[in-house]
Amino acid sequence: MTNSFLDLGVSEVTERALTARGIAAPFEVQTRVIPDAIAGKDVLVRSRTGSGKTLAFAIPMIERMDPKGIRPSALILTPTRELASQVAGEFAAIASPKNLRVATIYGGTSIRTQQRAASKAHILVATPGRLEDVVSRGLISLEHVTILVLDEADHMLDMGFAPQVEKLVARISKNRQTMLFSATLDGEVGRIAQRYTRSPVSHRLEAEPTIKDVEHKFVAVGTEHKVDRLAEMLQDQPGSTLVFVRTKHGADRLAMRLSASGIAATAMHGNKNQSQRERALAAFASGRVTALVATDVAARGIDVRNVARVVNFDPPTEDNSFVHRVGRTGRAGKKGISITFVAPHERSDVGRMAQRLSLEKEFAIEHGALRAPSRDRQRQPARGERPGSFRGRPSRGGPQQRSNNRRAR
Repeated sequence: MTNSFLDLGVSEVTERALTARGIAAPFEVQTRVIPDAIAGKDVLVRSRTGSGKTLAFAIPMIERMDPKGIRPSALILTPTRELASQVAGEFAAIASPKNLRVATIYGGTSIRTQQRAASKAHILVATPGRLEDVVSRGLISLEHVTILVLDEADHMLDMGFAPQVEKLVARISKNRQTMLFSATLDGEVGRIAQRYTRSPVSHRLEAEPTIKDVEHKFVAVGTEHKVDRLAEMLQDQPGSTLVFVRTKHGADRLAMRLSASGIAATAMHGNKNQSQRERALAAFASGRVTALVATDVAARGIDVRNVARVVNFDPPTEDNSFVHRVGRTGRAGKKGISITFVAPHERSDVGRMAQRLSLEKEFAIEHGALRAPSRDRQRQPARGERPGSFRGRPSRGGPQQRSNNRRAR
């Protein structure tokens, strides 16, 4: 296997840009896809998020594009706004040395602002719904697009974007290069791949997020002590932590309580507007926030590097949710840690899930006889603290304080 981007046909200019970002050698998906993509072939790739697939299509795209060509000439469709933003970020550093511009189009921001940026861009990264809206208004034309990428195609279909994708593809010249990336190439994804591509080269890598390279821990904890235990863990163990909860309100509430204990925490979920979600994600990715509390909206389509651990504060109800959550850590060959809190009433369900995922040994280490750890059983409220309250959380106080608390939530 090659250990150099130059060996794959990548130009020295791009190779230097990659090196400046600390990317010295290609991942497997890049090694397999880049030569075919640079040659202009249609490509089908079964690969999971976090495998390095963005650069697998970004590098060939900028190598093949003419900065003096009509704009836009390349389009990447993604299922979510967060993924569109991250893909555009991956492009930025390697597109600039080639004098190529990148723009994003997705909901939650001004159409006119996006249209102005898109009209000057060589490469568009967009969600299907917003792009179809912009194109149908005549604000942007796709007639000169010669490279099309469908990123996380299975996720786009799951979200119901098939009609919009169909309309957008119909507006693009058939004389194009098409690259499709998906966790599966079967079923409906396989059918659209057949319709949209011509004699494609197929590369099948690991399809789903893996849990085998992640250290798994199941922690027995009483419901009333979960926040206290999480706060102690975050204080004692440095590193970025992605914390999953079931509900949007629960995410906001937990982030507030962690912040009250002196931990840099923020929440991200579907009720946040796009700018709020982008700020939360950027703060977490940069390290300004060490704990990102999220609902399952963050379990897929978000690629944050160097997540030290994932904590299932609320255990997921489905095996796939567990796999996708845990897949946010231990990425790109790095070691990750998964910690799942298990209250007594959750023991049976989580135990069965652990067994189905071949994690019964990890589960049995602490849960062979599930009980709250001794410090949970023995800890007494500190002076001035209500029994069962979170250590370090301000008292609710009188009516005015309770009103302020409600407004803060």
